[in-house]
Amino acid sequence: MTKKKHIAIIGGGPASLMLACSLDKIKYHISIYEKNSALGRKFLVAGKGGFNLTHSEELDAFINRYHPKEFITPFLKQFTNSDFRNWLASIGIETYVGTSKRVFPKKGIKPIEVLQAIEKIMLQNQVNLHFNYTWKGWHKDELVFEHKQTTVNVKPDITVFALGGGSWKVTGSDGQWLNYFTEKHIVALPFVPSNCAYKINWDASLLTLIEGQALKNCEFTCGNFSKKGEAILTQFGIEGSGIYALSKTIREQLHSEKKATITIDFKPDLSELEIKNRLQDNARLSMKDRLENKLNLTSIQIQLLKFITNKEQYHSPDYISKLIKFYPISLNDFAPLDEAISTVGGIQTTEVTKNLELIKLPHHYCIGEMLDWDAPTGGYLLQACFSMGYSLAKHLNKN
Repeated sequence: MTKKKHIAIIGGGPASLMLACSLDKIKYHISIYEKNSALGRKFLVAGKGGFNLTHSEELDAFINRYHPKEFITPFLKQFTNSDFRNWLASIGIETYVGTSKRVFPKKGIKPIEVLQAIEKIMLQNQVNLHFNYTWKGWHKDELVFEHKQTTVNVKPDITVFALGGGSWKVTGSDGQWLNYFTEKHIVALPFVPSNCAYKINWDASLLTLIEGQALKNCEFTCGNFSKKGEAILTQFGIEGSGIYALSKTIREQLHSEKKATITIDFKPDLSELEIKNRLQDNARLSMKDRLENKLNLTSIQIQLLKFITNKEQYHSPDYISKLIKFYPISLNDFAPLDEAISTVGGIQTTEVTKNLELIKLPHHYCIGEMLDWDAPTGGYLLQACFSMGYSLAKHLNKN
């Protein structure tokens, strides 16, 4: 009988969990080395705001949410959003599609129960778990870990890195591993926030009126990219689903111009002409009453309009209708890296093969958010991590 090969998986996030569940236990002795005292810390933190596992979009539209699309596409096609839902059902986690077309566990199923169901499959697959193991690089051809103030060296046949990105350090995802790879001449970029809040230099008098308020049912645009959704106005700036989807374009503008401009369409379902006609047809009413009663604008939207107009502009249906469709806001910076939902940067995708093996380090693989790819919130981030874990397992099981 052929001797089992030892696979060491470093990191206990979504990508590694799927990999460990999907590897062939007949061929492999599977070990996970996790720096925390439990698996899935970031997985559970993500579940606190509503456990959005994936999205129900058709696959072609789904794939277009990712960058670089060419890198992510093969993994998403090998393990699709539908495949993921079917797999979850097979381990006892039923899901449903919400009004936003996002996919959630059936009401009543908590994030910890999803994790426990996955851990049960890992137990059946004879996965060995090693907690409080912090990877510290290599010594010759051995992996070096710090474990309870002692050094432990491990020499597996295959190593899979699933070390996460650079946000939410409290979960263990701190990006401190980058230097170990650059020392091996593997190109790794510094982490930059994605899916985060952006800074606005609000006027203090305006901020007192709008802080903590939401802009709902709007369309947000940066460059050539638009997204319907909502956003929260904060002391720091602006954040929310409508903003996160623009992250790539905002990031590019901030890097190249030191600022980015977004525009907000307060009434995306009405044309500028229709807005203008509604305002002109009710000239006997005050402009505030027309905006509220004929367009259903909120007090927050009206405050924003008033702030950047003079009296003549505010009372002009021509001028105000244009502003309702194209309200400009200047963004000046990212939120701190640790406050971002996700990050870009890490190992460049050109450093790995189509099977996620490091070109310069044979038998070493990278999966998940530690690679330099990007996606919006809404289930896309988790789906790609699970898809990469599954795809790598399928590749390794063939060997």
